[in-house]
Amino acid sequence: MAENPTNEHNVNQETVSGTAAPPFEIAVLPLQNSTLFPGTVVPLAAGRPRSVAAVESSLGTEEKLLACISVRPNQATEGEAIPTDLYEVGTLVAIKRMFRGPDALQIIVQGSERVRVLEWTQTDPFLKARVQILPPLVTVDAQEAEALQRNVRSLIERALAMLPQVPPEVRAAVLGANDPVMVAYFLASVLDLGVDQEQLMLEADTTDELLRLAHGRLAREIEILQLRSKIATEAQGEMDKAQRDYILRQQLKAIQKELGDDEGGERAEAEMVRERLNEADLPEEVRKEAERELRRMEKLPAAAPDFHVIRTYLEYVLELPWKKSTEDKLDLAEARRILDEDHYGLEDIKERILEFLAVIKLRPDAKSPILCFAGPPGVGKTSLGRSIARALGREFERLSLGGVRDEAELRGHRRTYIGAMPGRIIQSLRRAGVNNPVMMLDEIDKLGADYRGDPAAALLEILDPQQNNTFRDHYLDIPFDLSKVFFIATANQLGPIPAPLRDRMEIIQLAGYSDQEKLRIAQQYLVPRQTTENGLQPEQFAITDEALMLIAERYTREAGVRQYERAIGGVARKIALRIAQGQAERVTVEVGDIKELLGAPRFYPEEARKELPAGVATGMAWTEMGGQILFIEATLLPGGSGLTLTGQLGEVMQESARAARSYLWSHAAEFDIPAEMFKNYGVHLHVPAGAIPKDGPSAGVAMTSALASLMTGRRVNNNTSMTGEITLSGLVFPVGGIKEKVLAAHRAGIRRVILPSRNEADLEDLPAEVRQELEIVLVSRISEVLDAALEKFVANPPPPVPPGMDGVAATREQGSRQAEPEAMRVREA
Repeated sequence: MAENPTNEHNVNQETVSGTAAPPFEIAVLPLQNSTLFPGTVVPLAAGRPRSVAAVESSLGTEEKLLACISVRPNQATEGEAIPTDLYEVGTLVAIKRMFRGPDALQIIVQGSERVRVLEWTQTDPFLKARVQILPPLVTVDAQEAEALQRNVRSLIERALAMLPQVPPEVRAAVLGANDPVMVAYFLASVLDLGVDQEQLMLEADTTDELLRLAHGRLAREIEILQLRSKIATEAQGEMDKAQRDYILRQQLKAIQKELGDDEGGERAEAEMVRERLNEADLPEEVRKEAERELRRMEKLPAAAPDFHVIRTYLEYVLELPWKKSTEDKLDLAEARRILDEDHYGLEDIKERILEFLAVIKLRPDAKSPILCFAGPPGVGKTSLGRSIARALGREFERLSLGGVRDEAELRGHRRTYIGAMPGRIIQSLRRAGVNNPVMMLDEIDKLGADYRGDPAAALLEILDPQQNNTFRDHYLDIPFDLSKVFFIATANQLGPIPAPLRDRMEIIQLAGYSDQEKLRIAQQYLVPRQTTENGLQPEQFAITDEALMLIAERYTREAGVRQYERAIGGVARKIALRIAQGQAERVTVEVGDIKELLGAPRFYPEEARKELPAGVATGMAWTEMGGQILFIEATLLPGGSGLTLTGQLGEVMQESARAARSYLWSHAAEFDIPAEMFKNYGVHLHVPAGAIPKDGPSAGVAMTSALASLMTGRRVNNNTSMTGEITLSGLVFPVGGIKEKVLAAHRAGIRRVILPSRNEADLEDLPAEVRQELEIVLVSRISEVLDAALEKFVANPPPPVPPGMDGVAATREQGSRQAEPEAMRVREA
């Protein structure tokens, strides 16, 4: 940029006429690692803020002039250049074209005159200096200059003869040029001379000096070209022309010989790998394979693709912990303390870990167990893995298997593929640095499968203690011992896991927590953790037990405590805001404060109905989020036939309903049910919450009770819930999920539960306080279920039998009609 464009124009005219040009101010563009000469057209990129500002300032003038000055090599940095970093002589250029790129301004400039910096006048927002155009070069000794010019031309012809790739138009332009100065500047811009040499040529004040520098540098380049040609010729004559890789290798050897350095880069790398291999503690089979691959690598040049593939392979082999293990902490009391410190309850899992530690203490070479924690979300499966690793003193690695579809994710890719890598099992061991970490396979029930293979099938070997001591990753193709790895899998459901894979793991069920257990977990873990994470001190924030119970009951609906902790965190953040604003110094959250802090309750728990009409029974169901109660509703359809089922019931649940109806039909006399009712009335059985799919055999006893209540008029006790599978012979079979189901009934206010007698052992998993508050009725036959569930008196008589029936049926119909007003009064009461 120039302050006076008109003055600059006059300066150029005066320079051409031969008079001295006056100094003027102009924007300066620093050049990194290059020098720009007069008469050359060069593309430049301006990316630094000062450079961009200088270019934009120049573009705002009519002439669009800049001074391009090189940065001294010893001052070149990634930051902005300062005046002391730059040479004093540069080139005046005109911007011919500009376009904006994503990261920089791209410009094309043409050099015109040499300029010398007289004074730096500005550094921000861009460099600006007072400069003076240097006079044209003069010739001191015309004869010497003529001789140098001819020698330079001769060298140019020799160079072009050895460079057939130079375009013809460039050859013609160089050989046809008459101005020795422009030829020298052109050569300086083409040859890679370095900034120091290029600057010497730019600062030359005489034609003699400029040609002398150009001749010396050009002669050196000719020698280099001749040497390259000699090396290529020698190598070409010694080798088989059909092998391109061999040619490149021999050329490289010839270059090293001429340089006097016959130890190439790849040989140095190979020696370094061999040194590491000699120092590594490897099994004999692994060492033998590694040495074979290393010998292959030593025969390859560094430019060969297989060179880097083999080196990466050897690095993996050398970095794997073949024999390196961590020493287990065998202090059982300390391990118990750590497990109790991190998790509340979960006695079965803690006992299993202590058993493993005891076995290791007695037999150090024992194989690690393979566990599978199955339970609803938020009960602490993943965090329990970290706690186990801490208790054992081992490294912890977690692999998320959710959505994994390719078995190569676990086994790795063969080295024949571009970009091949080991599987995630081997990569995790490499990160852990030991061969006995605690490795968690998270969400093992979320594995996928497609045309690339089934990852679950690959896990059959990984999780088999009899096979995983010789696990072969496709990439390594060397057996690795996984028997010392403590594998822990987690799952929400066991159903999606293939049976052979389930058989290889020790399943440990993690049931949901009761409200009392959630309260204790909140007191011991959640509230202190959220207090710390939200920047509060224990003396600044407290929350009452009643408030914690309200959050658990009305603001979360889960078997675990993940949403529970999130809600407590929301309360803590509200309190942190008040304290930060100076509104309070200490806050104790009461029950009445919860609605203000968290809003209206999100859930209203399913409660036991205060009165159940005939044909309605309370069942219990298990879900991934825990247990819940559900109501089975049945009604007669006069003039209809068959059984209608609604409520998105699965096939197993539909079969249970049909079995219940068939059993009651076949035993109608035993339960005082007119058999003609099954012929002349249809039955509609509905399970509310129709948008939710339901399935399973455990609703059999509840469906039987609802149908028996409908057809006898005896209501089901409204304080009773039940679960169990039925058979056509009248037996009641055990079902699963007893703890979750009973806890759901307890939360709903039900205090009497009917269970299959063979589920008696499951009652031990219930919290003591829940068992004390419940009346548990154990049954083995349907008749026992109906005796325990149905009230003794007929509150809702069955409808009349249609005409044409026997006297007994007619008498029952008449009695039913007489009792109907009384029944209405009972329902109203």
